[in-house]
Amino acid sequence: MQFHEVSFDGAKPVDGYGPGFFRVDGTVIQSGILLTANKVQSWGGFDDQAPLTALAGQVDVLFVGTGANIAHAPKDLTNRLQDLGIGVEVMASDTACRTYNVILAEGRRIALAALPV
Repeated sequence: MQFHEVSFDGAKPVDGYGPGFFRVDGTVIQSGILLTANKVQSWGGFDDQAPLTALAGQVDVLFVGTGANIAHAPKDLTNRLQDLGIGVEVMASDTACRTYNVILAEGRRIALAALPV
């Protein structure tokens, strides 16, 4: 088996996560996060929809981490994002972080909105 070093070309992957926090680029964030290849910000959860809709035209897929367990995102939010051309993939936050990092390394236009575990 041959291993290859992962390169994020300046993008910021999720370095770690745990109870109540995420670590991105060495910085601990003790809230939900919204992460794109070049931007990290706090995210207030499903009621904080404006930063998600502002991703229109910038990303193709949004991975949504729902905390420790998978849960449904509000249907009106997913419909609104899909109408804006953003695919929505909902999963538990740990899975969303790992998936985001893998797809980010491929250079795709993605974002992560995740609630802490």
